[in-house]
Amino acid sequence: MIATPTGGPTYYYGTGRRKSAIARVRLYPGQGALVVNGKPAEELFTRERHRKLLDKPFTVTGTHGKFSAQIKCTGGGVSGWAGAIQHGIARALISAGPTYRPALKRAGLLTRDARVKERKKYGLKRARKAPQYTKR
Repeated sequence: MIATPTGGPTYYYGTGRRKSAIARVRLYPGQGALVVNGKPAEELFTRERHRKLLDKPFTVTGTHGKFSAQIKCTGGGVSGWAGAIQHGIARALISAGPTYRPALKRAGLLTRDARVKERKKYGLKRARKAPQYTKR
């Protein structure tokens, strides 16, 4: 729990990562509004699967509508942002209440998804695709 220096509202912090995206999440006690980079989450995440990713930590812990979140995302794209935000919210919920940890761990929300894009190798067209072989 972090109290702001000006005596403002207290928030819980969590950092989430996915692919090359990084999300810094601040959870405030509130009605459940998610603000990502100054915009409502519904405006940025138009796909239903991305919205479900954002809601999953709250659904698993039964805290839907109890916390509002202010999120700053950098790097990556929309899918990476959604995964990073989910990871960050899960970590922030643990700092809000350690009793949420078993449910989040059981749902697999605390594990950092380590899959990243493989680098391109020289002599190849992409990471693994080789130029077409011609016999004659």
